[in-house]
Amino acid sequence: MSGHSKWAQIKRQKGAADAKKGALYTKLGHAIALAVREGGKDPAMNVKLRLALDKAKASNMPNATIDRAIARGAGEGGDQQMLEEVLYEGFAPGSSALLVEAVTDNRNRTNAEIRRIISKAGGSLGSSGSVQWQFESAGEIFLTTTALTDEQELLLIDAGADDISRETEGTVVRTKPDKLEDVKRAAEKNSLAVENAEIGWVPKTPVTPKSDAQREQIQCLVATLEELDEVTRVTTNAAL
Repeated sequence: MSGHSKWAQIKRQKGAADAKKGALYTKLGHAIALAVREGGKDPAMNVKLRLALDKAKASNMPNATIDRAIARGAGEGGDQQMLEEVLYEGFAPGSSALLVEAVTDNRNRTNAEIRRIISKAGGSLGSSGSVQWQFESAGEIFLTTTALTDEQELLLIDAGADDISRETEGTVVRTKPDKLEDVKRAAEKNSLAVENAEIGWVPKTPVTPKSDAQREQIQCLVATLEELDEVTRVTTNAAL
């Protein structure tokens, strides 16, 4: 799988210490609230909310915390945060492309923090449109098994899977964004455990870092960005 593996990110989040759960729940809560604000409270009618709720439940987010996030997104109660979704474009060391997705209630603060982190790592924050053209939107499903049968693969392809690739601890299935739900249902129907499902960015042409040192620099930058509460996903076209 080319580019930064978001599946590996999910595994790190799930294995995090209890002290880090608050930060994870903050990210998940922001995603739920934003999904509700954009598409309503009914998961049956709101694909983005369904995916956010699936991720929250997989991360053992308490039901009460989920309910508060839904209420916040619907404008109910006293907690009225003005959240907005922001996509940052930039360059990592070696000029590889970088997309940073964030949800924030203070764009100026988040802008400054992301710019500081990227600059400190030897990269630079770009303008809108500077690198987004190097990626395409795609659905990604992460299965906990690498032992798919030929029949299971064909069922996923029939449901809309474009690519199936195996990593060390699981399988990555890529789809067009509008086929994500169909493929996810097909996987679950055929007893394939879904670790995570989301719509994100995939690099059109992966770039190989010039050295191991540069690869480590990019990995460190991605990890540092992911630790920010406001950041929901980081994608690079560097083959890590």
